Amino acid sequence: MKSLVRVLLLASAGVALGGCGLWGGSDEIQPSELVEFEAEKQVEVLWQARIGDGPGEAFHQFIPAVGAERVFAASRDGVVTALSRESGDELWEVDLDTTLSAGAGEGFGTLVVADESGLVIALDASSGEELWRHTVSSEVVAQPQVNADLVVVQVINGQVAAFDRVTGESLWTFDSQIPQLSLRGTGAPVLTEQVTLAGFANGKIIAIDNRNGMPIWEQRVSSSEGRSELERIADVDGRPLVFNGSVYVAGYQGQLISLNPYAAQITWSQDFSSYRSLAAGFGNIYAVSADDEVAAFDANSSASVWQQSDLRYRQLTSPAVLGTTVVVGDNLGFLHFMSQIDGHFVARYDYGDSGLLSDPVVVDDTLYVLGNDGRLSALKLN
Repeated sequence: MKSLVRVLLLASAGVALGGCGLWGGSDEIQPSELVEFEAEKQVEVLWQARIGDGPGEAFHQFIPAVGAERVFAASRDGVVTALSRESGDELWEVDLDTTLSAGAGEGFGTLVVADESGLVIALDASSGEELWRHTVSSEVVAQPQVNADLVVVQVINGQVAAFDRVTGESLWTFDSQIPQLSLRGTGAPVLTEQVTLAGFANGKIIAIDNRNGMPIWEQRVSSSEGRSELERIADVDGRPLVFNGSVYVAGYQGQLISLNPYAAQITWSQDFSSYRSLAAGFGNIYAVSADDEVAAFDANSSASVWQQSDLRYRQLTSPAVLGTTVVVGDNLGFLHFMSQIDGHFVARYDYGDSGLLSDPVVVDDTLYVLGNDGRLSALKLN
C-alpha cells in the first residue's frame, strides 16, 4: 500500500484527504519498530537554538538555510532568525507578523521567505531589514532559491516565478498544467546561473530559461496510470539533484531517472516511487521511497547497491550525506545514520517527541536539523 499522508485534492475541487481519515480503522499501518544495533559512532551536539514556535506538526518544508557564516531559519508564526554558524548565537531576529509557509532561502546577501497567502518577502541577510515584497498567485511551500540575479519561487498551483534579487521586480512567470489531484507541496527548484530545473505535479521535470521564463526542454518522470484517481497521481515533489554532470529526479508512483541535461535524454531509469529529494555520495544516489525504505543506486549504471527496509512507515525526511553515512529523520523524532557502503545502521539520535519533518542539511560535515517544535541544532558525528 502506498503512503498517502500527503495527498491533497487541490482547490479546484476543494476537498482535502487528511492523514487521520486515511489510516483509521483496523487496517491502520503502523510505523516500523526500531531495531537494536551496536552504535559505531556518536552524535555530538555543537549548539542548539529556538526558532519561534517552530514549523508545527502538519506537513511542512521549513528547511534551514546555511550561509558562509550564518544559519537562517523561520517558523510558521512569522519569526525569522539568523544565527552564528560557529556558536549558534542569535545575530538578529524579526517577526514578520504573518503565517509563513516556506522555509528561508539565502544567497548573495538576500534572505527570502513566503507566507501562506503567496506573499514573498526579501530581507537583508546581514541585518534582517526588509528589502522588498511581492505577491504571487498562490501559496509557496518550497524553499525560495536565490542566485546573483534572481529570486525564484515555485508556487503550489504549478507556477514558477522569478524576481530581480535586488529590486524585487517581477521578471517572468512560467505556468504548467497540473492535475486536480496531487501531493501536498512542491519540490524546491534548482536555480543555476542560466537555467531553473523544476518538477511538477503533472509528472514532468522542466528546464526553464532564466532570461525569459521559456521552457528549454521537458521530460516525463511519472505517468498517470491506474483505475482510480489516487492510482493515477503522478507527481514530482522532490528537488532535482545535479551530480557529476547529470540530473537525477524521482517521481511519486513513477521512476527514479538520470538525465543528460544537455541532450534532455534519459540515461537510465528505475521503477521507484518517491516524493522526497535525493542525495549523492560514494558514487551512489540515495532515495527514500513512498513507503519509507531507503535505497542506494549506482549513479552511473542504476544498479541497486543496497536497500534499508527497517524504517518503513516512519514518515522519513529526504536523505542527506554526512561523512561516510546517509542520514534521515523521522516524524517520531529520531535521526538514523546508515553506512553509505551497505546501508547498515551506524548511529541513532533521539531528537525529541515533537518529530522531524524538515529535511536535514549538511554543510562542511555539520548536520543542521530543525525540529517541528522549532529547536534548531548543529550536530557532528564522531
